[in-house]
Amino acid sequence: MEVSIKLNVFFEETFWVGVFEKVYDGKYEASKVVFGAEPKDYEVYDFILEKFCDLKFTNPLCNELVKKRRVNPKRYQREIKKEVENKGIGTKAQLAMKLQQEVNKAERKIVSREEKEEEKQKKFELRQQKKNDKHKGH
Repeated sequence: MEVSIKLNVFFEETFWVGVFEKVYDGKYEASKVVFGAEPKDYEVYDFILEKFCDLKFTNPLCNELVKKRRVNPKRYQREIKKEVENKGIGTKAQLAMKLQQEVNKAERKIVSREEKEEEKQKKFELRQQKKNDKHKGH
């Protein structure tokens, strides 16, 4: 099994952000980390060593398997240069994080709906209890 992990660090509005992209077994996952101030190389390295295991990745998405083939060195250099110049997160990472956000939103909706139902039921029972107490005292 081959695992590929890539980290993009970029400036997003007011904070420096890092996006981890993980590809394994034809699956793609992403995770976003906010660094705050511009991180130094050694700070990023320490973060990877200490906190990488604690990262919450998105649900796995299917990834098209690309067959490994020998690439012309000049083409490879051009691709590396293009990746370095690329600012921001890739579309796959955006898609993965957006899907995870939607899943979290749906879960929150379910929980809040259940809480509202419980509160409504408690209020109803309290009204019934007061009504019965008034009736008994009359």
